[in-house]
Amino acid sequence: MRRGLFMEKRKITFSPPDITDREIAEVVDTLKSGWITTGPKTKRFEDEIAKYCGTKKSVCLNSATAAMELALRLFDIGEGDEVITSAYTYTASASVIYHCGAKIVLADIKEGEFNIDPKKVEKLITPRTKAIIPVDIGGFPADYSEILDLVKKKKDIFNPKKGTYQEKLGRILVLADSAHSFGSSYKGKKIGSVADITSFSFHAIKNLTTAEGGALTWNLPENFDNEQIYKELMLLALHGQNKDALAKLKAGAWKYDIVMPGYKCNMTDIMASIGLVQLQRYDNEILQKKKELVSYYEKYLKDLTDKIELPIFKDDDKESCRHLYMIRLKNQDEEKRNEVIAKLGENDIATNVHFQPLPLLTAYKNLGFKIEDYPNAYSQYKNEISLPLHDFLSEDDVKYVCEDIKEMI
Repeated sequence: MRRGLFMEKRKITFSPPDITDREIAEVVDTLKSGWITTGPKTKRFEDEIAKYCGTKKSVCLNSATAAMELALRLFDIGEGDEVITSAYTYTASASVIYHCGAKIVLADIKEGEFNIDPKKVEKLITPRTKAIIPVDIGGFPADYSEILDLVKKKKDIFNPKKGTYQEKLGRILVLADSAHSFGSSYKGKKIGSVADITSFSFHAIKNLTTAEGGALTWNLPENFDNEQIYKELMLLALHGQNKDALAKLKAGAWKYDIVMPGYKCNMTDIMASIGLVQLQRYDNEILQKKKELVSYYEKYLKDLTDKIELPIFKDDDKESCRHLYMIRLKNQDEEKRNEVIAKLGENDIATNVHFQPLPLLTAYKNLGFKIEDYPNAYSQYKNEISLPLHDFLSEDDVKYVCEDIKEMI
């Protein structure tokens, strides 16, 4: 591989977490406080997330997957129900449907895009449909106005279970899988305050991390009691126990009740400590660095647009938080894409593919899904490569990656 006479070989990782001394100090403070599980810092983090997203409340959990499943459980979605999600996503978006006992219904994505196609969703809606889970791939928001208009349009065939939040909402629930899009915006509103309920991921590779972790925000009609929803989500997250560990620790307050068979998926104060500092740094440091890196990629790949389709991060309605830098190799197939990834790997440049469409995976093949039914998903997947995009990269690093790509294609 020719690089120029004096260009040294570099090791380019894909997405290491951006942890500074500030996060470390906050975690140490928590460790010394005598309280490390769910407690005051988790509650503070929840308040800060709600404030950032423009919602009244949020609840922090141990993963985005848990967050989505709890949202489905909150709305009593289960056996006999159907939930529509994208064929182009990570398994979590669909596995939570399966865990709840509902039927997974997969919709194809828009041609030439990565997000779910509302027109294809409309054709899949039946009286059994209880929720739609759009996915913000790479941080670029789904078409929420179209989806929200669609569920209102289909109110006449909606068949809710009596005495549930389904009935109170009176239409199909829109539950956003926004694992990639914390900080993104849609029509001037932060993601988190657009869909009925939104799930975020704070996994180690996300823009904002708590190592593992996730959160739910909600933007439900005024007839919903935000405090009651928060209370019910916390019950679901902690075994259905009517007191958390901090409340039980108070002198004489040992007695508790289990009011429902819940889960165990609460966030800890250690995780929240990382998140609190990450959120303080988020807009002005973390997202600003992402914008700079995107500008470098555009600078060094602009002469290759006849061979590479570059990602879009902003249009009239949407702005991405730039979680991923997803390119597509024009007029190329899986074999060529995989060859490029392998050669980049040989040069210590780590890349990824986001995502393998669900019908390509064994679990979903066994459920009867066939990739031939999702041509747009396969078309986007077959030549997609996600390039490194993290805060430790320099302009020279980006240039190095781009020069390698130029030589390969």
